[in-house]
Amino acid sequence: MASLGDDGPLVGRTDTLTDVQSYLRDVGPGGTAAVFLTGESGVGKSRLLRETAEALRGTGFAVLNGTCLDIGDASPLHPVLQALRRHDAGAALAATADDAGALLDRVSRDLRSIAGDKRLLLVLDDLQWADRSTRQLLLYLLAGLGDVPISVLAAIRAEALHGTHPLRRVLAELRRLRSVRVVDLQPLTQDQTRELVTAIVGGNVAIEDADRVYKRSGGNPFVAEELARDLRDGRVELSDTLREIFLSRVDELPANAHAVVHALAAGVEPVDHLVLSRVVPLPEDQLIEAVRAAVAHRFVASDGDGYRLRHRLVAEILEQEVLPAEAAALHRRYAEALEAAGGEPDHARLAFHWQRAGVPARALPPVIAAARAAEALYGFAEAHRYWTIALRITTEDDKERTELLGHAAESAHQCGEHLLALARLEELAGRADAPGQCDLHLRRARYLAAAGRSAPAETEYVRALESPECSPQQRASAAAFLAELLLHLGRYADANERAREALELAAVDGSTADLVRASAALGFSSAFREDPDAGLAVIRHAVEIAERSGHPDDLGVAYLHLAELLTGPLNSIEEGVLVARRGADRLAKLGVGRTYQTRLLAIAANGLFRVGQWAEADAVLDIAMRHRPSGADAVELLLARCRLLVGFGELENAHRDLDAASTLLAGGGARHVLPMLTLRAGLAMWEGEHHDARAAVQRGLTETRSDDLVLLGVLAWHGLRAEAEAHVAGKAVDPGALRRLKTVRDRLAEGVNNAGAARAVVDAYLDLCAAELSRIENRHDPEPWARAAAIWDRRQQPYPAAYARLRHAEAALHRKTRRTTAIAGLRQAFATATAMGARPFAKEIRGVAQRFRVSLADDTPTVPMTVPEQVTDELAALTGREREVLAAVAEGLTNREIGAKLFISERTVGVHLGHIFDKLQVRTRVQASRVYLTAA
Repeated sequence: MASLGDDGPLVGRTDTLTDVQSYLRDVGPGGTAAVFLTGESGVGKSRLLRETAEALRGTGFAVLNGTCLDIGDASPLHPVLQALRRHDAGAALAATADDAGALLDRVSRDLRSIAGDKRLLLVLDDLQWADRSTRQLLLYLLAGLGDVPISVLAAIRAEALHGTHPLRRVLAELRRLRSVRVVDLQPLTQDQTRELVTAIVGGNVAIEDADRVYKRSGGNPFVAEELARDLRDGRVELSDTLREIFLSRVDELPANAHAVVHALAAGVEPVDHLVLSRVVPLPEDQLIEAVRAAVAHRFVASDGDGYRLRHRLVAEILEQEVLPAEAAALHRRYAEALEAAGGEPDHARLAFHWQRAGVPARALPPVIAAARAAEALYGFAEAHRYWTIALRITTEDDKERTELLGHAAESAHQCGEHLLALARLEELAGRADAPGQCDLHLRRARYLAAAGRSAPAETEYVRALESPECSPQQRASAAAFLAELLLHLGRYADANERAREALELAAVDGSTADLVRASAALGFSSAFREDPDAGLAVIRHAVEIAERSGHPDDLGVAYLHLAELLTGPLNSIEEGVLVARRGADRLAKLGVGRTYQTRLLAIAANGLFRVGQWAEADAVLDIAMRHRPSGADAVELLLARCRLLVGFGELENAHRDLDAASTLLAGGGARHVLPMLTLRAGLAMWEGEHHDARAAVQRGLTETRSDDLVLLGVLAWHGLRAEAEAHVAGKAVDPGALRRLKTVRDRLAEGVNNAGAARAVVDAYLDLCAAELSRIENRHDPEPWARAAAIWDRRQQPYPAAYARLRHAEAALHRKTRRTTAIAGLRQAFATATAMGARPFAKEIRGVAQRFRVSLADDTPTVPMTVPEQVTDELAALTGREREVLAAVAEGLTNREIGAKLFISERTVGVHLGHIFDKLQVRTRVQASRVYLTAA
């Protein structure tokens, strides 16, 4: 930042400062905002961070500051934990590192606690050095998963973001969010540099001198300030390079201060005073005086955590000036000082310094300790980095090599580096003391499956089953996990076969977990394909076994499959929702609220969505999101919430959730990928992007190996609907896409006789497909739409039934036949859409009504209100939550303010208001407030 010292006025950046503050206040739909400042070293990012933080602190923000370490082996979430420690929250977090639950959950909880009733501003400097956990936390919080009203301000050195830097991908994902902005700080212009030089030197500076500073500095504010001070102080002209500038300034330091700066340049900042005193062996008074001199010469800054260089360019320059032996000696002194400091050792720093000291034998123990500590904090990326370092500092002949390879492979798998995990596993397999072949097959299968390579994963499971050295228990586990894999991929016939094999093995040699997993896979696949009652009985038996076991994994697997079967193909939605909620409560008490409970609540929400109880589904998802899930559990919730967002018309928020799900989803099976692509197609259709809708559907058709006819039916309907919408909009229908969709439709028709309980649902989608084809072919046939509406009515799913009624009315009105029936259906569809809060759908119905000059009776309530005659209270029809919302409306609060007050989303407030208006028979907030104030 161009400035007159740390306390001087800003020069050349005042407009940027104003913009950044405005951006951080302008929160997006998820209640978050972020500004990422990028630019070259010395361009002024850190000063802008400080100025912004101070300005916002005075306007009601709670501010946390953290700085990323400049080593590759930083502890997980280091800058955030550092910020929390400054507010006395980090100690409690560290103390609970081994407790159940995920680290992101605990960090989010502490962040909310610190914020209190204020908005939180998290300021992070040098984000280019952020560990993977910190990068994931930013994605997590800014995608709205952390449920924290937070603004993030971070600085990034642009030159550090090389082509493969992991932060580039994170920024690419975050740029999709409306509330995230990346501000690239450019060097000062020539005029701005003149202003800066004039402010430092004084009003009598010659223009040519100021222009010389600009030319030599390239407009870099930091370098320009240094050159301007040299000019002011009458120092002789320096060379044109930044290195010469700094080396000249370092040479001016007193000898002891010179030693302090060199020592700090080799350290991992911040450097504690006690550690520095052991690295620079001076008497205490001389050391303090040396540090004071370094501070006075503007090389060193001191805060509560220790000492740091004001600019890391100094360290980069000095690193190249010392001899290798000098550097090794410095790092050895650091390592010895850290070991002598006592207390809890900083394994990350110890490992770094012993490595740089060239003593691998001393580096290995802290590296391994750091890896285990990272695993305890669920920092799998950092753990993998340490295990990799451990491999790097050992040789092929070291006895620890085999164990280290095993840890390195597993940690790579855990942090998402599945291909690298496979490479490590192959190296492990080639060693003389490698684990047995069966164990290798099983691990390879897990890694391949996680990498999205399901075919070779299946092969590896089969090899494990056929391996003569595989123990009976390993064989039972392989069969059970293979059945589960096939079920997730939607290959129910194969899953059924493997599940039967797994059950036979598990009955003799397997564990309870194998028995439960195999039973659940068998029951689900059997119910879907063959006998619903028999399959359902098998899954219920799996639940009984799991209840006796009491193990969270057993209960989670059993309840998930039972709830999904009931709410899905069996269409016993009410019972399925009850099972999902009961299972969620059961598992929450066992401490797995963030995993199985959240997934079960997602299933419950999907069931409520199907029966048209969208407000209740939204409330369930709000509860689930409070657990701040991650991984596949977050994907389940994001997809469930996206269905509601698309239905409600919150298209920007829907994009956010789909993008977040895409980020989290790696190599998912058909039961994740097909719904995600279906949602993308539906979202694109509402936005009029027919090409994008077509592309999403056609991509989904590559998953046709799946025999989940329901998922394929939904996808085929969306594909034909997209072509119909394009045709109606006057755009060309894609013949190739249409041909492929008809092929899928024919496959559905052929397979429906073997669809078991799913037959009726598949039939309903076939009717919708036939009806959409009538739109494409300009036949305007109302009969397929009438059949579809009837079957969806029987399935008690009002949304597709209402959609079919809309199209039936449209076709009948176009043909000018049965106008009375058509109008009644159109009004019924409109009432359904209004009751659910389906705003885009209701708007489309209005458009059809206007086109055919049909009145929808907008002046009458679309939701019947039944109040007992003996009740005279005008508010009696409202729920407790609706009364709370109405009270806040009467106070004059906006939807956003009401959401913040009641801890619900702004969208949920809108849904409640729609119900309130309908029940009170009012149209405006003023009218609703008058009713409330009169009744109160």
